[in-house]
Amino acid sequence: MALVVIGGHSRSVGKTSVVAGLISALRAFDWTAVKITQYGHGVCSANGEACDCTTGDHSWAISEEHDRSGQSDTSRFLVAGAVRALWVRTEQGRLAEAMPELRQRLDMAGNVIIESNTVLKFLRPDLYLTVLDPCTADFKNSAREFLDRADAVILHEAVGSPAWPSVSLKPVTGRPLFRIAPPPYVTAEIIEFVRAHLAACVARP
Repeated sequence: MALVVIGGHSRSVGKTSVVAGLISALRAFDWTAVKITQYGHGVCSANGEACDCTTGDHSWAISEEHDRSGQSDTSRFLVAGAVRALWVRTEQGRLAEAMPELRQRLDMAGNVIIESNTVLKFLRPDLYLTVLDPCTADFKNSAREFLDRADAVILHEAVGSPAWPSVSLKPVTGRPLFRIAPPPYVTAEIIEFVRAHLAACVARP
């Protein structure tokens, strides 16, 4: 089993599009795709708006997506070619409570691709890519915490300096950097990088 994690420094920088693009380009891997959403007080951490992420009287929930309309992020994963798509919803700071159930489900899966930064606290992926957009000023603490674990950076083309004066990008100095000008969010170079990396993982004894 290969485990790929796609993170990013903020919402709306293209994490979901990168996941869907890789699933579509690498369908032979028969992906199980996972999206992790954290919320607080009925507000989604993904976009800061009121949402249906909340789980009632529970601190977390995991649901499997079956809709193929492409309206939700997990539905987009199915449309792209994932064999399964899971949506993990947790209160802020309580992902640990969902991890035993998620691990159990992933143990029954084949190759897995997860959209999240925080999951890196609990899992060590074979490949972690982070998406950065200099035009988006917000830089999540989770993205900063795990920046040094990124195997490569997907960087939006932008004019001028990055909008993160207090964030050092030294942790990713020397790592492969793939520039994108959306759309598309996934280039041939990114696809081949991921394919080669995963082939090397499979070849390990």
